[in-house]
Amino acid sequence: MTERQIEGERTTLPEVLASAARTTPDIEAYIEPATDTSPRRSVTFDSWQQSAEGVAGLLATHGVGPGTVVCLLLPSSIDYMVAYAAVARLGAVTSGINLRLGSAEVTSILERTRPRVTIIDDGLTVPEGPTGLVVTRSELVDAQAGPGPGGWPDLDPSDPVAVVWTSGTTGLPKGAVFDHTSLRAVATGTDVLSEPGDRRLSPLPFAHVGSMTRIWDEAANTITTVITPTPWSAAGHIKVMEAERITVAQGVPTQWALVLSQPTLASSDLSSLRIAGTGASRVPAELVADMRTALGVPVVVRYTSTEASLGTGTVAGDPDEAVATTVGRPVPGVELVLVDEDGSPTSPGEVGRVRIRSAAVMRGYWGGPLSGPGAAGVSYDLEATRSVLDADGWLTTGDYGRLDDHGRLMLVGRANEMYIRGGYNVYPAEVEGALGDHPGVAQVAVVGGPDPVLGEIGVAFVVLEHGAAVAGPDLLGALRDRARSRLADYKAPDRVVVVDVLPLTSMMKVDKRVLAAEAALLTMGADAP
Repeated sequence: MTERQIEGERTTLPEVLASAARTTPDIEAYIEPATDTSPRRSVTFDSWQQSAEGVAGLLATHGVGPGTVVCLLLPSSIDYMVAYAAVARLGAVTSGINLRLGSAEVTSILERTRPRVTIIDDGLTVPEGPTGLVVTRSELVDAQAGPGPGGWPDLDPSDPVAVVWTSGTTGLPKGAVFDHTSLRAVATGTDVLSEPGDRRLSPLPFAHVGSMTRIWDEAANTITTVITPTPWSAAGHIKVMEAERITVAQGVPTQWALVLSQPTLASSDLSSLRIAGTGASRVPAELVADMRTALGVPVVVRYTSTEASLGTGTVAGDPDEAVATTVGRPVPGVELVLVDEDGSPTSPGEVGRVRIRSAAVMRGYWGGPLSGPGAAGVSYDLEATRSVLDADGWLTTGDYGRLDDHGRLMLVGRANEMYIRGGYNVYPAEVEGALGDHPGVAQVAVVGGPDPVLGEIGVAFVVLEHGAAVAGPDLLGALRDRARSRLADYKAPDRVVVVDVLPLTSMMKVDKRVLAAEAALLTMGADAP
């Protein structure tokens, strides 16, 4: 059973989950690999369905039904996905909350969703805010063997299924709402990363859009999802790839670099692997080549946003330079255009704002329940939604880019990260790309800092390769020369700061807000924290 075979027959997520349970009941849907402290655990598509029915029975007794919200404060786990399936079967909306979010961010999500039930991990402190009834993970597990509800609601493909929260890098998280039709569209656009029977390993937290909107694809293609153990380690990643016969392995560039440095990689049996995926930050061309050689499979890169769910990607056979410098072409079902500040399409080769249109795009930003705590029905934040999503379905992302001669998208920076140096726009991603392959640089992040003469200047935060010499002004000079040899001279960084590590957001991306604050202190003459 594949998406292509069932797409004309199934219109809601519960129908797809039920089909997978009937057609491939004994295939493992999710696996928690064995670790030093816990045994291997798995759930088949059939037992996933049965467990979800039991949890749905519990939730229904607490008033969970069409249009109500259930918040999940759970780690990536089988129990998370059992709860997600149960909520979907009841016609309710799942709001996954990343456990790495701060208390103020969690409280803001609870205040806006007003959940009927919040399911929390054992030992987790009940967060402040309107949680509704709190159900612990142990109670969730106990309910999995219980009876289902007396009946199931009739669902419509336009009913909301999930609200996925942005990482909050420009303020409090925003909630992108996806319905059954959105999830179905995602399943048609995963292309090379999904083949029937795949065994997929991904480090993304389940509250991320890369998991919340892929559940249809996973069920329709009977994909086995192997949950990355936490805390993550390169040696553990290799061990899981071998033991679980992984076919699709994903990770950010820094993770892959650590994997390649492991002495156990060469002797590991990774013959089941068919493709490796990466993204989220620049991928050096030499890393792509090293991955292909060491893993023996094609390497692809993916790009999207929380609101878009689907975006662009390279494909097997694309040259290493394309994987390193671009994020590929639109995946199936996605349209892409670059526009200027007036909304007009840019000329070939010019930088423009990235706009995306597909059936997978969010239906809007969460505005809250229609009325009162735990109320059924969803309202949208129309002002926030209209600021990024127009009436024709075009989503304006926060990214700027240009197209290369082959129609591949080259990202140059985010709208909220661009700085203006002496009247010229500078996109940090473009500068990072020019500096990132310097032989002494392991990682680099560029932000703008205030300057009394130029308005803003570029500040490059650099993590050096192990053993690289720190040469103060010499390093700044070398990086400026490198940038000038590839970019306009005004894009060269004005200051370089060597750091041990770069700060990360809850979604494992470089936290530019923290770096911008440090840059402001540095450029104003104060000491950085």
